[in-house]
Amino acid sequence: MARQQTAPTRRQPRGERTKSAILRCAVDLASVEGLEGLSIGRLAEKLNMSKSGLFAHFGSKQELQLETIEAARQIFIEEIIRPALAQPEGMLQLWALCDGWLSHVEREVFAGGCFFTAAAFEFDSRKGPIRNRIAEIMKIWIAKLQVAVEVAQKAGQLDPKVDAAQLAFEMNSLAMGAHWANQLLDKKNAFTETRTTILRKLRSLATKKCPPLPRLTTR
Repeated sequence: MARQQTAPTRRQPRGERTKSAILRCAVDLASVEGLEGLSIGRLAEKLNMSKSGLFAHFGSKQELQLETIEAARQIFIEEIIRPALAQPEGMLQLWALCDGWLSHVEREVFAGGCFFTAAAFEFDSRKGPIRNRIAEIMKIWIAKLQVAVEVAQKAGQLDPKVDAAQLAFEMNSLAMGAHWANQLLDKKNAFTETRTTILRKLRSLATKKCPPLPRLTTR
């Protein structure tokens, strides 16, 4: 499927719109070539702009990298978290978070797959502010999954004996594994198989109060 573009809003001042468009390109470039390969020079080449023009927006490579991470985070929120939170609280919302994560890779929201999966693998053994921010965002994401599990338990839809932190960890691991299989091994059915696995797991933990979970359809 064609990648959806997130265009800067026209309500922003022109300078902010320009910077938003630059960061959108930076996010895609970093998702394909890596954050370490993202530099003002490489971005200027990609955008056919002068380095001095980009220096007006970013004073250093690290500043560019950090702002690119924040731009990717906002896209992640809009594409995955906000739609999921519009679903009824409980198991349906938990499923929507998992399904939304898989869907955003399928829809090529980021040119290189999941921005944060790629960045996490790239910086997991490094030190510094880039790694720290990526780790912080990933912890927030897993915490969001854990809260969704806990809400489902409080609603009586999910077995209360389940360790919410462990289940959130498993859901995230399955999603990241699907990304790896799709991107590196070209396994085209990785997302369908992962959805099946996640739904099977959720159904095994569901109570009688759980609303019907979706049946998979061919995508």
